[in-house]
Amino acid sequence: MSTARYAVFGHPIAHSLSPLIHAAFAQLRGIALEYTAIDATPADFPAALARFAAEGGRGCNVTLPLKEAAFALSATTSERARRAGACNTLTRGDDGRWLGDNTDGAGLVRDLTSRHGLDLRARRTLLIGAGGAARGVAPSLLDAGIGELVVVNRTPERADALVDALGEPGRAHSRYWKDLRDLGDFELIVNATSAGRGNGEGFSAPLSLVNSRTAAVDVNYGEAAIPFLAWARSAGCREVVDGLGMLVEQAAEAFALWHGVRPQTDPVYAQLRERDRMLVTAD
Repeated sequence: MSTARYAVFGHPIAHSLSPLIHAAFAQLRGIALEYTAIDATPADFPAALARFAAEGGRGCNVTLPLKEAAFALSATTSERARRAGACNTLTRGDDGRWLGDNTDGAGLVRDLTSRHGLDLRARRTLLIGAGGAARGVAPSLLDAGIGELVVVNRTPERADALVDALGEPGRAHSRYWKDLRDLGDFELIVNATSAGRGNGEGFSAPLSLVNSRTAAVDVNYGEAAIPFLAWARSAGCREVVDGLGMLVEQAAEAFALWHGVRPQTDPVYAQLRERDRMLVTAD
């Protein structure tokens, strides 16, 4: 029996933990698969995806900056992908065409509520960013029962477009970076930008955004999450959470789509946390 082929596409992609995560899931479930990382720019992505399919690819994850392109290349899409306008998971159908889904939001909410014990209900929420990552998590945050959602982005038009796509004008509002000092405080702040990813820059925002109950969450993990999480700790946020748990949970959602069974996530999450600890100790 040939080994099933899967992959993660992104640019850059060398840092991705997805191959480790899916290999661990497959081992736990006794499933043979090949899962690789494929670097593709937005311009190269359509051709790279076609090559992957021609070589027997059955499914793939998609990360920055390709999530909206993945949506455009999908022949059919799930409701949550349509609400997001972005895909992070593609499955090749029997007809050879790609089925697009988005597991980011489900992964984030499951991590925050089940692993970290956060009650998201009625929390006034600030979402920083309006790209594919933000689009993936915004609908699920609303479904989880948060209160008002304020989307802030450096490009105003993208913030407006995301809020329009959410279709909840009474709960979701777009604002701009220059407005941050005038927005008041939030019980949940989610960073869904790539700020700090490989550029060595810090993260800066008004401390007035934080109150005594604020949980700060970065959808990034590893070095990319350091600038925002450092700001959150200095601002006195009550909980500070990186995106590693979200990464594991969204991967489990994708794994279930492809293999029909959802793997246990706690053992894999614990392995990755221990790996991080060992790397820090080694440094």
